[in-house]
Amino acid sequence: MPKKTPHILILGLVWAEPESTGASKRLMQHIAMFQSLGWLITFACAAANNDATKALQTLGVNTQKVTLNCNSFDDFIADLKPNVVMFDRFMVEEQFGWRVANTCPQALRVLETIDLHCLREARHQAFKTKQTFHLDMLNNDIALREIAAIYRNDVSIIISNYEHDLLQSHFNIDPSLLHLCPFMLETPDTNTPNFEQRQHFMTIGNFRHAPNWDAVLWLKQEVWGLIRQQLPKAELHIYGAYTPPKATALHNAKEGFLIKDKAVSVQDVMQASRVCLAPLRFGAGIKTKLADAMMFGTPSVTTNIGAEGMIPEHKGSDLDWAGNIADDAQAFADAAVALYQDKEMWETAQNNGYNIVNTLFNKESNQQALLNRLFDVQNNLETYRQKNFMGLMLNHHHHRSTEFMSRWIEAKNA
Repeated sequence: MPKKTPHILILGLVWAEPESTGASKRLMQHIAMFQSLGWLITFACAAANNDATKALQTLGVNTQKVTLNCNSFDDFIADLKPNVVMFDRFMVEEQFGWRVANTCPQALRVLETIDLHCLREARHQAFKTKQTFHLDMLNNDIALREIAAIYRNDVSIIISNYEHDLLQSHFNIDPSLLHLCPFMLETPDTNTPNFEQRQHFMTIGNFRHAPNWDAVLWLKQEVWGLIRQQLPKAELHIYGAYTPPKATALHNAKEGFLIKDKAVSVQDVMQASRVCLAPLRFGAGIKTKLADAMMFGTPSVTTNIGAEGMIPEHKGSDLDWAGNIADDAQAFADAAVALYQDKEMWETAQNNGYNIVNTLFNKESNQQALLNRLFDVQNNLETYRQKNFMGLMLNHHHHRSTEFMSRWIEAKNA
């Protein structure tokens, strides 16, 4: 008999919108990888169907609307019989992980963390209360949930080397439960507009993401004025999905501060601009906007948090940043102006970006390493699970408590 085609179920927090969010771009990289293997792919989500659902279907991905706290999901997954189930962030695993474990115990359970939410939340709280971030702040309520989800799963995919190290050094998680996998990107096309063919600054980011909104406010209130003092004709083009009225209210053509709404083509707006600005004061993970800037040959200015996880030691040498890094308003503005005006500095930064993409985000090597890890765990699943006693214990207690709560909600809804 012919071998059955492997099947992966991806449970999304929302329907993937790669034009709008970095998290969705990440999921699409996984989808492309499994499609290249000829796997069947089903993307399921509890959110209402929308244009993003149709876009997935156009790509040949099966889609399924699922219901929270309803045993219809058990019937759905029992019929599907996936080989692998990937949870899009820990919140989704909390909802559906126990149902997957009960109904399809032999399916490999994979948590795609996207980024460490407990780190992002701790930094945000420190920023709001004007405290210096320290590691003890990581022990928050989100960490209790997020770390438990990592233990409950067979493999958790971590996007940033900083977070990969942090999970081991601070939370004492066994590295056998983790797999470091940065972005999986194609080789950049270096035939892009040159220094003279580009003009102005740009920034981009989903306005619903708190670090992005804060970055726009900081640009408006402190940074952009300092840049305009030195470059009075410069413009800042600001792109982002889900633009709220509070953002459009910041538009000021006289100041060259231009709110542009969602970019139709990220590549086009990046390659029209000379410098990308990403003044991120809190956050976690790897910043998609900065990876995009490198891909499209656009040097950038960001903060140390913005560059985190993107310039690690790799193969015995340090990768240089694709632009400048600064953490206070005046230094950030000066770094932006210097990069904007200095052709040699700009071209060096552009090449540094290509080097980071080709080294750290190499699609072929990162995909192969991830697949090797997933197949190894899948082929030795019982051994891996028996070694993870904390996971066995948490699954036992979490499944019972979550199941009882879910079934109570289900009965109440009925």
